[in-house]
Amino acid sequence: MTLIKSISGIRGTIGGVVGDNLTPVDAVKFASAYGTFLKNNSKKEKLTVVVGRDARISGPMIHNLITHTLIGLGIDIIDLGLSTTPTVEIAVPLENADGGIILTASHNPKQWNALKLLNEKGEFLSAKEGELILQIAEDEAFIFSEVDDLGTITENDAYMDIHIDEVLNLPLVDAEAVAKRKYKVVVDAVNSSGGIIIPKLLELMGVEVVKLYCEPNGHFPHNPEPLKEHLGDICKLVLEEKADFGIVVDPDVDRLAFISNDGEMFGEEYTLVACADYVLSKTPGNTVSNMSSSRALRDITNNHNGNYQASAVGEVNVVELMKATNAIIGGEGNGGIIYPELHYGRDSLVGVALFLTYLANQEKTVAELRASYPQYYMSKNKIELTPQIDVDAILIAMTEKYKSEDITTIDGVKIDFAENWVHLRKSNTEPIIRIYTEAQTQDLADALALRIIAEIKAIAGFRQNF
Repeated sequence: MTLIKSISGIRGTIGGVVGDNLTPVDAVKFASAYGTFLKNNSKKEKLTVVVGRDARISGPMIHNLITHTLIGLGIDIIDLGLSTTPTVEIAVPLENADGGIILTASHNPKQWNALKLLNEKGEFLSAKEGELILQIAEDEAFIFSEVDDLGTITENDAYMDIHIDEVLNLPLVDAEAVAKRKYKVVVDAVNSSGGIIIPKLLELMGVEVVKLYCEPNGHFPHNPEPLKEHLGDICKLVLEEKADFGIVVDPDVDRLAFISNDGEMFGEEYTLVACADYVLSKTPGNTVSNMSSSRALRDITNNHNGNYQASAVGEVNVVELMKATNAIIGGEGNGGIIYPELHYGRDSLVGVALFLTYLANQEKTVAELRASYPQYYMSKNKIELTPQIDVDAILIAMTEKYKSEDITTIDGVKIDFAENWVHLRKSNTEPIIRIYTEAQTQDLADALALRIIAEIKAIAGFRQNF
């Protein structure tokens, strides 16, 4: 089954059986639930929703289904067309809209698509709001508008440019300083909307751009998740072009990874670390990332006399804790930068502009900058268990086993040792335990993961025999 319903939206593969995949019927049903939720929670007679999509092949079909469903509910649409997740997030408050939908399956392959749902602030819905929408969809509690009350569509293709302008106008972004350095940068946008917006931003900052997979046709040339094993082409091209570095974004441009000038990965975890280092050097304050992110952000924050805190995994959880602690920058270790000076959402454009400005004021190459940070290495694994095994019981047993260590249980179980850590989380959809470890060498991170996996299997085997 490849239809996944969650509090953050709905995602699945295109085609197949209704209820098992993201079919047109499922897209209409979930859009109806979202529109009904907005109407139930508003006193306004007429609502407006901003809609944008990434470049994946199914985008136009899903886009038409969603927009016309909302019209049928009497909701007006501001249609951004081809866009990015952070662009839609910015557009919602600028348009005084009541919500927003981004049609993207983020880093999933091309056969996937999804609806990401926003509130009137351009931020992701809370868990409680998401549950309400799921219930409305389950009950099919929709009332559509009569003919005189149908919504309208207003097309606005200017928001990528508006987004760029908003980024360039940030006080900590210095396009002139960047232009003086005459950087050369390779961009891999996996043939989605980042192929339009990232090169345009770079060119306005005076950067020479070498485009790789920047045609927004939705035919992803490699797995779109910006991980090392998928990025051999750009690593090679950075060296061939003698570029200063490379930029990689996912299809909806909310995850950002860099390739250093030596053709090696800068590291998704260190995208946020570098941007935070720059921001904290200019505006001291607090930071937040999720529990599965590197300790390096904590170390950098401490160096700047700030306070670091970790949230449960998930962008909405990071944002909630950022607001509670007045964090000035935060995000996730998957290359997601959240800079509240612009908006509370992961934004690759903000990350690119901050990183370039920081680099322009350093007498270091990108590889030298990376080497200057605390060196941590992560190992990410999972254990597939039989459905009969009680995953919660395993996590409780691991908590008891390591009760003398620093334990956090707000999201699975995180065990902080003196020199390393492990985070155990269960999947909400299948009997899987995810195991993330971090240590000061890759060998140590891998060894810790293997040790924890062996302990979990021992516990699972013991319980299975009873």
